Amino acid sequence: QVQLIESGGGLVQAGGSLRLSCSTSGRTFSGYCMGWFRQAPGKEREFVAAFSETFGSTRYADSVKGRFTISRANAKNTINLEMNSLKPEDTAKYYCALDLSLRANCAAIQTTYGYWGQGTQVTVSS
Repeated sequence: QVQLIESGGGLVQAGGSLRLSCSTSGRTFSGYCMGWFRQAPGKEREFVAAFSETFGSTRYADSVKGRFTISRANAKNTINLEMNSLKPEDTAKYYCALDLSLRANCAAIQTTYGYWGQGTQVTVSS
């Protein structure tokens, strides 16, 4: 079993920055996609970004392209999401998800990911 732990959420003013991290514990593994999804109140959960650990490739939702960066952290099996130029519409609970597959193009579909964290709240004030 694998557990995902998100950290780094909080309250920030519009135009500010936050960094989210997702670390894993439990069984060891290599070769995976790690993604970030978010869910705002009253809305469906949506894809934000994903990183292929095997191929080093990234994928972003159009709404965050150019503002968010997903990358491998120094700690093993940990991924960061750098969020810059934050907007009030970025306010949501952010979830980390893990797909233990070797994919060059990580999926934006939630059902592809078999493991999920509990989420961390990001609130952007105007």
